[in-house]
Amino acid sequence: MQVHLTLDNYATHKTPDSKQWLLAHPRFRLHFTPTSASWLNLVKRWFAELTRK
Repeated sequence: MQVHLTLDNYATHKTPDSKQWLLAHPRFRLHFTPTSASWLNLVKRWFAELTRK
């Protein structure tokens, strides 16, 4: 079973250590949001509110 993760384009998600780990664990697939996707912050806030309730 594959695990798909959606991440922002922050540099720490793309370090050599991260890339090496991902090669060793191929079931994890990363998908990066566009750099100009500030609207996703509202989605994050919505999920945070759901989590708090």
